[in-house]
Amino acid sequence: MSLNIMDGRSLAQKIKESLKKRVLSLKEHACFPGLAVILVGENPASHMYVEMKVRQCQEVGIKSFQHILPENVSQQDLSSLINSLNQDHQIHGILLQLPLPEHLNTDTLIDQIDPRKDVDGLTKINIGGLVRQEKSAFIPCTPKGCLKLLETYTGELSGKTAVIIGRSHLVGRPLVQLLLQKNCTVSIVHSKTHTPENLTCQADIVIAAVGQARLVKKSWIKPGAAVVDVGINRSDDIDSGKLVGDVDFDDVASVAGYLTPVPGGVGPMTVACLLENTLESAERWCSWTS
Repeated sequence: MSLNIMDGRSLAQKIKESLKKRVLSLKEHACFPGLAVILVGENPASHMYVEMKVRQCQEVGIKSFQHILPENVSQQDLSSLINSLNQDHQIHGILLQLPLPEHLNTDTLIDQIDPRKDVDGLTKINIGGLVRQEKSAFIPCTPKGCLKLLETYTGELSGKTAVIIGRSHLVGRPLVQLLLQKNCTVSIVHSKTHTPENLTCQADIVIAAVGQARLVKKSWIKPGAAVVDVGINRSDDIDSGKLVGDVDFDDVASVAGYLTPVPGGVGPMTVACLLENTLESAERWCSWTS
């Protein structure tokens, strides 16, 4: 059986090329899309992700505003910054880079973001809007990117069975809603599920998002299934330091019909969807104020 690689880099580039044209159109109407990124602390991975997002904002013509805060920033100071960005007409999207230091209340801070600028789709209002299928709701970027990959490479999703490994608020739970809206039959497995492979091996679609390196083996996968690997882990075996996913790529490649690489699969799509959400926010703002 031939394997089709779901190349996130090439698809993300196509999305960004279309975004450039839309940005130019907005600028002709004196609307200049802007994304504010808030980074707290010195987490190297977070700094790397923020630099990548800022660079790609520049690539499509979105202006970025970076706010880098010390590890010990207070809840009050961070809250004040979010409130000021909510009121700033130059800002159409606000990204609070996660994770935050433990002394900060993440949920409270996320819900302070104006839902119209919540381009990560994490506020209660946007999550509720996703469940109710409201068009105004911003879809979380990683789940949105997963869905775009599946639809682009595998085609129609209606009637397919899907299993999501992981139940996080960032990925697993929003994906349940998105796949249900595409008329999939959806199951979710997690740390308390007995023999999860008994479910995954029957699924047309398997999405792994648990943060456990090379957890998913070929015995977990139905021949010809589409496998989306959201995980990004540092390998601790012979390839120590290499980035690997939650899926054992080499093992699963022998049975899967479609498979995302790590890196180069879901990651680029997450950033592309962040840019897309920011641009949609700017387009809405421009229509409100015109």
